[in-house]
Amino acid sequence: MRWRNVERAPLYNDVTTTPLPGRGYWLSCTDGVRIRAGVWADPRADGGAASDATPPGRAGVDAGALAKKTTDRGTADATGRGVPTDRGTVLLFPGRTEYVEKYGPAAAEFAAGGYATVAVDWRGQGLADRLGEDRGLGHVRAFADYQTDVRAVIELATQLDLPRPWFLLGHSMGGAIAFRALIEGLAPAAACLSAPMLGIRISAALRPIAWGIGWTSEYHAKMALSFAPGSRSESYVATAPFDDNMLTTDQAMYKYMRHQIAQHPDLALGGPSIGWVYTALRECRALERVESPAVPSLCFVGSREKIVDTAAIRRRAARWPEAELIEVPGGEHEVMMEAPTLRRMFFDRTLAHFDAHR
Repeated sequence: MRWRNVERAPLYNDVTTTPLPGRGYWLSCTDGVRIRAGVWADPRADGGAASDATPPGRAGVDAGALAKKTTDRGTADATGRGVPTDRGTVLLFPGRTEYVEKYGPAAAEFAAGGYATVAVDWRGQGLADRLGEDRGLGHVRAFADYQTDVRAVIELATQLDLPRPWFLLGHSMGGAIAFRALIEGLAPAAACLSAPMLGIRISAALRPIAWGIGWTSEYHAKMALSFAPGSRSESYVATAPFDDNMLTTDQAMYKYMRHQIAQHPDLALGGPSIGWVYTALRECRALERVESPAVPSLCFVGSREKIVDTAAIRRRAARWPEAELIEVPGGEHEVMMEAPTLRRMFFDRTLAHFDAHR
């Protein structure tokens, strides 16, 4: 089978715990940037495209706990047998620094519920085209460029005829991208946002400095492509000790993330560029001013969140009649990578939400 603007791409199943072998795709965006998507689906959903992928690995965590479960919706196992994913498809928009393989456990949860999953490496991260000379630099020219990536993902899901209805799940930066996509007309049956980046947590003293440096970088291309103050080329997960990390309280999941980038360093990404920070701040300010989309949504935020601005999330939830805000007690930024009881709550609530809007 041949697809328009789509080619086969690697997907590192050796570090991904999934109920089905995943399949990778290169997507050529309309502006010439190449991004990558990963699909976990019943092989029948895309003409057998996933059937020749290599089996998933244990990735340093309990594959039995993450990739095999029996629920009232059916059984998922690591071979892909008996895992129909015909109830719909989850369009999963990851956060900054993230990559397709990280969401193997999430794909396992959705497959157990009967849903296919497609995740994306945004431009500038994962195996997608990096946009600076230093591969560790997280850079994008403008936040609007991510919507070009969204359109490429939608085209892939359409060409593969992935099961409908479609649902949208965005985490952190991916939550901001998802929110913008909803405003601009993407119409999933329902949506879920995990710690959406509707604001960035910066101290009041440093915020005017960040705006000032960012504004200056608009006129100095080299400055825009420099690391933001305090950031560096090395991956946060690879360098930050578990005890002080801001992502998760679950040591096994932190080990899982570390294992992935240790095995495949080309997935790793360091700190953001000054240009990225400036365009992200501008996007957050713009999103604050728009009307809420008429899409039934859940919005999760950990009570120990330290990366995104929880006040901005609460302000949005207060004027979004279609959305329910759910605080995750004791949770940090990565709710989908949190302790088992918190992960279970997240996926049970999200699957019930999607089921209710099929």
